[in-house]
Amino acid sequence: MSLNMNFTIETDAKRRVITEKIYGIWKKETAEKYHKEYMEEAKPLLKGKWAKVINLCNWKPSYPEVIDIVSEHLDWCRANGMVLSINIIDNPLTINQLKKMFQGGGTSNISRVVKTAQEGEKILRENGF
Repeated sequence: MSLNMNFTIETDAKRRVITEKIYGIWKKETAEKYHKEYMEEAKPLLKGKWAKVINLCNWKPSYPEVIDIVSEHLDWCRANGMVLSINIIDNPLTINQLKKMFQGGGTSNISRVVKTAQEGEKILRENGF
């Protein structure tokens, strides 16, 4: 499990799901650190298909360069077996940034946006996770 003031990342290898919580306003350095730690945390899942659940309810609109870095992160996730991305978000200001990241990372077709963890859990189960 990776803990940071701006994010947590936890892998459930048995279920093949990575759960994240994202906090605050991100700068370039935060996004880079996140991706580096994520690649390490995801290693047990990289030999198959997996999903991620991201709680973005405490995330704030971030610096513009973060969009490119997270887009690259999503591209890496997709290229390394991620088949489903569930994004729990209730802030309309951050949804626009998130959608730009989906487009940049090529994950628009596998990304779902929900308002509650219960909705996310339902989608995970429906998709075999």
